[in-house]
Amino acid sequence: MAQLTEKENYLMCLAGEQPEWIPHMSMDPRRPGPTGNASVSFLRKHYDPNGDHKDIFGVEYITSAEAAGGMLPKTWDFILDDITKWRDVIKAPDISDFDWEQIAKKDLERAHLDRVNQAASYAAGGTGFFQHLMAFMGFTEGLCALFEEPEECEELFDYIADFYCEVIEKTIDLYDPDIFTLTDDTAAWNNPFVSLDMMQRFFVPRYKRLADYAHERNIPVTLHNCGKCEIFMDDMVNVVGICGWNPAQNCNDLAAIKKKFGNRLVLTGCINSSQTFEKPDITEEEIREIVWDVANNYAPGGGFAFQVHFIMPDPNDPYMIWKSNTVNDIMDEVSHQFYK
Repeated sequence: MAQLTEKENYLMCLAGEQPEWIPHMSMDPRRPGPTGNASVSFLRKHYDPNGDHKDIFGVEYITSAEAAGGMLPKTWDFILDDITKWRDVIKAPDISDFDWEQIAKKDLERAHLDRVNQAASYAAGGTGFFQHLMAFMGFTEGLCALFEEPEECEELFDYIADFYCEVIEKTIDLYDPDIFTLTDDTAAWNNPFVSLDMMQRFFVPRYKRLADYAHERNIPVTLHNCGKCEIFMDDMVNVVGICGWNPAQNCNDLAAIKKKFGNRLVLTGCINSSQTFEKPDITEEEIREIVWDVANNYAPGGGFAFQVHFIMPDPNDPYMIWKSNTVNDIMDEVSHQFYK
């Protein structure tokens, strides 16, 4: 019997089966994980280091040392200050004359995907409906808009969803993805930014519109959502239809989520790196104990994948390099021992 590839093993996990080994969603470029990017680059052009750092709606992004070099919307020059005027400001790009076949071909060539060993992950919906509104207006005005002008917000979200649905219709089959990924950061570490009622009114129906393109093609849907967003998981699993969530951070009651959904929802992460691997004096023995504890808590029966990301203030620091390599080595070790 031929051995499974990393791709097949991960897709097995997303399908609700117990994989042969724990998938390791490595964030180290020297250790390719079981997925690779097969997304429409045009939708996320502000991530291009050689670009103008503006997204498709005109929001300017800047790098931030506090975000470990990540790109965030410029906070002192928001493009929208009155939600009732969004139609005058927010303009979806004209894509009527795009040669999507050529765009897809170039994107996939740049991605250097190993389609045998890597599942092609197709991200849709840009940075997410909530994040789009916050990028347009900032958190103060954006959150106030949700309370004060809910109908205007809904119409804006429908306008954005219409645009993304058009892009998906034209591109999803060209990229031929194995996984469909939704992205929206709707929570901070201690609490979500919006209530459950607001999530169900504003966001769940639009997520579902996008996800349905995947469901029609039997493509599994995963969600990226940071922070304490456990209150949303029922709707995300049972209405939107996700089967994977990253990074499942342990500010959430992950034990309760694991008990509720079992292997219907793959929890990716489950490690608080700031209190573990970012400790200045952590030892190899401590790292091994942490990794085994996480596996024992969340991997039985499937429904779990390793992933950890910690900030390296100085990527040339020998100790940080040792720590990163040790964490990944031990995760690889535990990954292949756990189900034996």
